Amino acid sequence: MSRIGKNPVVVPDKVDVKINGMTVNVKGPNGQLEYTFNDKVTITLEGKEVVVKPVDESKLARSMWGTARTLVNNMCVGVSTGFTKGLEFNGVGYKAAVKGKNLELNLGYSHPIIYELPEGVSAKVTKNAIDISGCDKELVGFVAAKVRSFRPPEPYKGKGVKYTDEHIIRKAGKTGGK
Repeated sequence: MSRIGKNPVVVPDKVDVKINGMTVNVKGPNGQLEYTFNDKVTITLEGKEVVVKPVDESKLARSMWGTARTLVNNMCVGVSTGFTKGLEFNGVGYKAAVKGKNLELNLGYSHPIIYELPEGVSAKVTKNAIDISGCDKELVGFVAAKVRSFRPPEPYKGKGVKYTDEHIIRKAGKTGGK
């Protein structure tokens, strides 16, 4: 039995939820999200709460129960407060700048990397940190992972792009001689 799925999702103020069959539309001050769910769960709106229940007691239905509830909760939180993912970059000459809808990164390569931010995602650069924010948690995480993949952190000097809450396990270099 899903412990997460049992809890109803409380819809915050200023957020409008519409359920049309298996499609859930959530609209709020930060944007609008839409998601079509699996037919193994039923989603109903009861007052200011969204209730998710499995269709039957099959293993697939029970596994989709908690997942669907969490997705609905993430949609409600995203359109009301939003999500932010932080990145740090360390290295000599490493720079980042936001130019319009593009994130321009100089990460030690012979050329700058220009990454076009998808619709609904914004970036803010301060010193050696990049904050990626938006209302879709999945998209914000994807963009952060993509930017990190341009120069992942290395274990010897700690150079590269890492998440702000990530800890890099450092390795000792070569020993000098005999």
